[in-house]
Amino acid sequence: MKEAQFAIPEVLRPYVNSIMVMETDNPQAKTSVPLYADGYPGIMFQQSTNGLYLLPKGKKLSELFLYGQTLYPASLDVAGPFSFIVFQLYSFASKYLLDVDPRELNDECFDLLQLVHVDVEFFARQLRTTTIFEERVEIVTQLMLQLVAHYQVRQDDRIQKAISIILENKGQSSISEVRDQVFVTERTFERQFVAQVGLMPKQFAKIIQFKSSLKQLTEENYDQLLDIGFDSGFADQSHFIRSFKKYTGKTPTEFIGQGAG
Repeated sequence: MKEAQFAIPEVLRPYVNSIMVMETDNPQAKTSVPLYADGYPGIMFQQSTNGLYLLPKGKKLSELFLYGQTLYPASLDVAGPFSFIVFQLYSFASKYLLDVDPRELNDECFDLLQLVHVDVEFFARQLRTTTIFEERVEIVTQLMLQLVAHYQVRQDDRIQKAISIILENKGQSSISEVRDQVFVTERTFERQFVAQVGLMPKQFAKIIQFKSSLKQLTEENYDQLLDIGFDSGFADQSHFIRSFKKYTGKTPTEFIGQGAG
């Protein structure tokens, strides 16, 4: 199994958080990539011998698609050889790329080959003809720029600033304080946040808070679970466990014992 990350092209830095690749040529491989709520939608191009499936829905996915916010635990499952590249987007980016209500993309994947106003098939053909990931990064970059130019969604700096504040504070921000910092009334803030992200501000903050606790659990040293709960801003251990199970389907202890899959 090969995994790697790539530098983000300068022109995409307002929209893209990271670029990742994964591939294997093992015909016996059975790969399951867990998907947990993290606040980021994304674009994926994938090639697989036996198809890539979104579980538990059992949905066979297009070779080039955009996925929305993940709210409930899911996974991408594939048997045999596969290769994919993922552009992890900032929370508001899917709105600029498709100009659709982002709530329609929550826990869903949109087949980009269905678009009629932009010739996505042109880019898909280029992606199929190269196995060099650097070239695929450039092709997806050009596709994204064309989508942004076509839909011309007006940028909302206030919502982007609010998202940045929530991310910087790892979801522990008071939403009223965030709202005050971007100088927007409560009703307007909620309406515009949902229009850009597909989630209510408080819901988004809870996801980022969970993501912070998941990172601590998997990447950092700790003495006990209670420490992670407190460090992530949960009022007590029971709140931490309930939140963790909501987004992963497992308690923290079960997650550690059984692994992310």
